[in-house]
Amino acid sequence: MTAIRFRHVAVFAAALALGLASTSVDAKPKVKVGFIGPLTGGTSSNGIGGRNSADLAVRLRNADPKAKYEYELIVLDDECKPNIGVLAATKLGANKDVIAAATHYCSAVAITTVDVYHKFGLPIIVWGAVLPDITYGNDYKEVHRVNGTMINQNETAAKFMTGLGYKTWAIIHDTTDYGKGHNKYFSKFLIENGGKILGTFGVTSDQQDFTAELTKIKSLNPEVIYFGGLTPIGVRILAQMEKLGLKALLEGTSGIVSDTFLKGSGPLAEGVLAFREGAPTEKLPGGKFFLEQYKKQGYSDPPEAYGAFAFTAMSLILDTIEAVGPDRKKVRDALNNVRGANAADSITGKVDFDDHGQNTIAVITKYVAQDGKWTVWEDSEYAKGLRKLKGM
Repeated sequence: MTAIRFRHVAVFAAALALGLASTSVDAKPKVKVGFIGPLTGGTSSNGIGGRNSADLAVRLRNADPKAKYEYELIVLDDECKPNIGVLAATKLGANKDVIAAATHYCSAVAITTVDVYHKFGLPIIVWGAVLPDITYGNDYKEVHRVNGTMINQNETAAKFMTGLGYKTWAIIHDTTDYGKGHNKYFSKFLIENGGKILGTFGVTSDQQDFTAELTKIKSLNPEVIYFGGLTPIGVRILAQMEKLGLKALLEGTSGIVSDTFLKGSGPLAEGVLAFREGAPTEKLPGGKFFLEQYKKQGYSDPPEAYGAFAFTAMSLILDTIEAVGPDRKKVRDALNNVRGANAADSITGKVDFDDHGQNTIAVITKYVAQDGKWTVWEDSEYAKGLRKLKGM
């Protein structure tokens, strides 16, 4: 029931690309599903990539003559702002025609909306946000997540970085739940692995000038600056590190794994490290298929780092509606049964929800910025000893 039907989808993807979808689609009952992500603002590239990916899942399903329903995707912008996210979640939740939704890239937004989804009984699958409390902070049966959490991410990061031989860190994190969560878990795992934190600095999510923080950090002389935050701040911090002559290595989180960070930072990004859930899209079980179909649709923006998860979330929603019908409660209950023997196959790998709706299949990939691209560490010239990271 929950397995994504790669073979069926591939056949009808070709028909969709040629505009040959069955004319019988018009006779099918129409069902609305939702998508929420940051379509404007500093993280909009991730939101647009996620939206396109969810849209692709809907297009492919509508091209399948075996599908029971015709799906309409309702898209809303949360701007990566909690108050806007609550408004968007409320709008979807109050629309009884919307059966389920793939929601949120930004953790600060996702954590503020879970109460809304629970109130309206709207089943959702988070496709990008990594704060653990989104799934584990409550026992809400409406909330699920296909990607991993920052716990897995930071445990891997701490072990890897100390394994390279780095010993001292300064931490900069934004003061949203997202940034504070990264600080909490990275600090915990770093200390457990023998690392030393020389100073911790909280900054606002819209801060422009980091001179005070970076000047203090320069005096502390850490080997590594850990940044727990999103791309826009990361770009500014890296540029201001260069201006102040701060030679420490920058280590980021999944929040900077985007083409936008690389373009915004230019040559300064070289050698920056970051960690993200899941394998690179092209290395995922269905990654090649996903990228081929994405390209065929002619989207003007790339899927970005979490697009494949948005596709997986929406595909799982559509599979579930096909199986149990367009009923929120039935869809919610069916999603909560996606575990163990009922785990779902997807382009990102198995989806196996625990009792809090969290996918338990957590694979973390280590990335380094090399020649303007995020390169898997093991494939990089840094790992092969042909280039050296700062301080090595």
